[in-house]
Amino acid sequence: MKLEKILENLNSFEKNSFLKIIDNIIAKQPQNYTEIEKILSDKTRDLKNMDNINISKVFNLVQDEFSTYIRSEFADSKSQLDILTDLISREGKCILKLDWFSRLYEKEITSFKIKLKHFEDSINNEKSEIEENRKRDYLIYQSCLNTAFCNDEQNNQDKKITREEQAILQTLATNLGLSQEEIKLINYLIIPIIKHEVDTIINDLKAAGVIFYSKKTNTIYVADEIVKILRRTRGKLISDKYFRRILNLLREPQLNLVCKKHSLDWRQPYEQKVKDIINAGISFSEVLLNDIQKDKMTLTEKKLFLNEFCDKELNISPSLKGSTIDDKIKNLIKYFDDLEQDDRIGISFEGYEKMLLDLDESLPHLKEELRSEMEFQETNILNATHMMAFNLKPRDILELISKSDLNKLATKKDIKIRGDVINNILESYKDSANLFLENYTNIGFRNLAALKENGISIKEGDLGVKFEELTKNIFEQLGFNVDEDLRRKINTEKDKIDILINIGNNEIILVECKTNKESGYNKFSSVPRQLKSYSTLLSRNNFKVVKSILIAPEFTVDFIKDCGLDYELNLSLISAPSLIKILTGFKNSKLKTFPHNLLMRDVLIHEDRVLASIER
Repeated sequence: MKLEKILENLNSFEKNSFLKIIDNIIAKQPQNYTEIEKILSDKTRDLKNMDNINISKVFNLVQDEFSTYIRSEFADSKSQLDILTDLISREGKCILKLDWFSRLYEKEITSFKIKLKHFEDSINNEKSEIEENRKRDYLIYQSCLNTAFCNDEQNNQDKKITREEQAILQTLATNLGLSQEEIKLINYLIIPIIKHEVDTIINDLKAAGVIFYSKKTNTIYVADEIVKILRRTRGKLISDKYFRRILNLLREPQLNLVCKKHSLDWRQPYEQKVKDIINAGISFSEVLLNDIQKDKMTLTEKKLFLNEFCDKELNISPSLKGSTIDDKIKNLIKYFDDLEQDDRIGISFEGYEKMLLDLDESLPHLKEELRSEMEFQETNILNATHMMAFNLKPRDILELISKSDLNKLATKKDIKIRGDVINNILESYKDSANLFLENYTNIGFRNLAALKENGISIKEGDLGVKFEELTKNIFEQLGFNVDEDLRRKINTEKDKIDILINIGNNEIILVECKTNKESGYNKFSSVPRQLKSYSTLLSRNNFKVVKSILIAPEFTVDFIKDCGLDYELNLSLISAPSLIKILTGFKNSKLKTFPHNLLMRDVLIHEDRVLASIER
């Protein structure tokens, strides 16, 4: 979940720890201080009084400094931040109820202690499967770590690892090719692992600015932007879901080589090896350039392999630039960063919903498998809203499913399985937005029976929001500037404008959406009061309402007459069937932008007059 969205769920007290850290960073005049100053001077000097959008903007400008701050927090060798951040930065952990976090933490400590005991036995056992050279690497790092941790005793001081010692150890670990999990295991051979109280952990993580906690809902939030920083701090340069995409494209013998190098069980099934490599915190660049190669390759050969892998396996187009391997890796990281920050999901939101419904129907076991894989607390997880809250897009879900199950879904839904089955599945759900638009009037009339017959599954309580969402989509396709940022900024708890069209020069067209089960919309008494309240709200914010438009499936004769008599409203009515016909006519015309003056003339907009005008 994005930082802006999380802040909307918190009160001012629950934001304080985080805002205090950002204030301290700003006070030291960070790299982007000039741009930060512009935001502060335009709004307010106090972050506490700024809206969530601008707090998020400021945070994006201090991410490098925040990352440095987090690294300094990691310098405390007894903090367990490595274990905790590995837990909360995994997929499916950005929203957690307190009791669920407590269970996951306990499970993490228990499983880690078992793994630690096994690791200790392996490096001390002459007959273990760990290669001698690798065992030597572990013992070298362990010896250096032990010296760094214990040398303070000579000066009668508490044992600790200083920031300088930590930097040297990190350089050593990098040159020995140790994964984050290997480093963590060796660390806790020296430093005793202690299970802390959950309340203490929450307070420590809050104070560090790593998490947000809502006491009202007992919910822990970790912003997507902070997850990215935590991953980088732990040496993970790309998200697990993209590393999974890379690993799934490798041959099994190549995965075996990676497992052997990092003392992972290479005899396990393919899918488990992929999970273990991801959880081990192994560098994806190390995997691509060194770990999967049997013999030493020249730099030229490595670059050729990387180019072919990006072009032919990852299908990145246009080809990534970069004259050196380091440049190529940096551009590959940027490619995945851009993918992660892109709000587009590849198919429509409705298509995503339908895909998840079909997955649930075709693969009854999938829900529990995904819940187990992501460690979700909720049971009803196969819906697009839930998945998007965890930044899981359609392709991300499909890549978690075995090939045999994907083929099963494709066969059942008459989707071709030749070629890239994931692309084929995604392509088949791209047209679902058109299905909803085709049923726009049925949604307006709240006709669940007709919707079900046409293959649309939707709850009655969601019909109003869906009608509003489709109306926005129609106006956007007509070329109007549906200004969501301004709408969110203007709206209050009392006044919630449905759609706000910005036509420039501080002039606004208001659009209100109404669904109705009856034959025609006739509730006139509430309309003037509502629209006048919105107009007053906009006027206070220096915007002029030049027109109000009401969209409903149909209007009664009396309603149209009452609207015509109220000259202060400056209101036009458009029925849902008329709006769809206008959209179709506009798409078939040569116009790029719909002339908004065509909506200014009559009380009831007749589509035939509008169509005649745009067809000229």
